[in-house]
Amino acid sequence: MSQGISLIVGLGNPGTEYAETRHNAGFRFLDVLLDATGEKLRAESRFTANAGKITISGKDVWLLEPQTFMNHSGESVSKFAHYYKIPVSEILVAHDDLDLPPGTIRLKIGGGDGGHNGLSDITEKLATSDYARLRIGIGHPGNAAQVESYVLKRAPAVEQTLIDAAIKNGKAHLAEIVHGEFQKVMNSLHTHK
Repeated sequence: MSQGISLIVGLGNPGTEYAETRHNAGFRFLDVLLDATGEKLRAESRFTANAGKITISGKDVWLLEPQTFMNHSGESVSKFAHYYKIPVSEILVAHDDLDLPPGTIRLKIGGGDGGHNGLSDITEKLATSDYARLRIGIGHPGNAAQVESYVLKRAPAVEQTLIDAAIKNGKAHLAEIVHGEFQKVMNSLHTHK
């Protein structure tokens, strides 16, 4: 068991034109967490992010929404983690994942970025990939050339319902995640049908 999570980063692009897109699944995840608490994030210009704190199962956890656009997410994450002295091992990044079908959510510790520009930038700015990720499946368009337009579009209602269900499933396991019970959560999510 690890020491758990002190910072949850949701990835997405700022601006209303991106709010409902597949790429903003990480922002959507934070919205679901905030809706349950009634808390709000506030703009923190020094981190180019929206930030706030909530309590999850008795533990205070920071929430961070980088406002730098996806490809520069690492800038906000590294500044915030450095300022609050949050170890990389206590960071969880919630993000959209092309390699998982809608309705699927997985927990992963470290590893590659799977071609995700937000993760790539975070890994570069933190100088390590040893942070936890909550991978929210959005499916794949089937053609690499279509990926960019695919992630920047809204999912059809049926797919969005599946994505939202996956996000709720992730939220249901959050108490265990923030308390470092990663293997237990992986076993549960990875066998979940």
